Amino acid sequence: MDEFELIRRYFDRKPAAAGVEIGIGDDGAVLAPHPEKHQVQVIDTLVEGVHFPADTNPADIAYRAVAVNLSDIAAMGASPRWMTLALTLNNASETWVEAFASGLFEAADAHDLALVGGDTTSGPVVTVTVNITGELEKGSALLRSGGRVGDTIFVTGTLGDASAGLALLQKNEPNAFLVQRFLRPTARIATGKQLLRKASAAIDISDGLLGDLRKLLSASKVGGEIDIEKLPLSDALCERFGDAERQRFALTGGDDYELCFTGSRDAVRGIAGITAIGTVTASPRLVCRLHNEIVQVDDSGYRHFR
Repeated sequence: MDEFELIRRYFDRKPAAAGVEIGIGDDGAVLAPHPEKHQVQVIDTLVEGVHFPADTNPADIAYRAVAVNLSDIAAMGASPRWMTLALTLNNASETWVEAFASGLFEAADAHDLALVGGDTTSGPVVTVTVNITGELEKGSALLRSGGRVGDTIFVTGTLGDASAGLALLQKNEPNAFLVQRFLRPTARIATGKQLLRKASAAIDISDGLLGDLRKLLSASKVGGEIDIEKLPLSDALCERFGDAERQRFALTGGDDYELCFTGSRDAVRGIAGITAIGTVTASPRLVCRLHNEIVQVDDSGYRHFR
């Protein structure tokens, strides 16, 4: 089976999504963006051995590749529309590709996201690049740069689950909830759209809460204080790990793909699944407190090439 047969058999699913004039099968997709909206473009690459273990279920690899991009769309407050896929395979079987395609479309269909093109190649390791186009009302995009002194700092969901799940996965220790939180993160698309014109700044948590919150605060030219005891933690994380480990996962562990955002409590009142963890300050630094005492935390987060 060559690349063209692979695409035809597993990925050439004629999309019913609005705005797709020409999809897979030509030299390029022809799309019809809404004339009254702005586009948001996001792209992420997952590499075997760097972003997921080599023996990961292919359906989970594909689902995660879509979800991490949807998380960026959510952080901007946009609605996902179309995606393209660049897939590098290393002697993958038809069974592997079929499972990969099922995970890809499972993640995409949940948000009416249409696959409109891409590329397949062979290479030494599995590499998955997904590009997603989203749309939102003109001038409404959530940015990292709008945080204001006095705003409250919020997060969605629970923190630390994914990095704990990866640690258990690498040690071959079972924990269905935590491992699933790594393999199949939940993109907070609905929450992101609710935050439009309510939150002052937002970012998704991909490289750890502290590392990503620092990016938001730096872009907003402000500082912040967070209370570690207020971090939302899952029962699964608390049952499996002690205080020090779960705090480390929650503060510096990556791959949660939750949202961190700032705004007034009144503006976001009624939005479900969010937790206030701190305050935006004028001081140009991020301070962590535990029971009102300042603690030092290594918050460098994950960075490639380091």
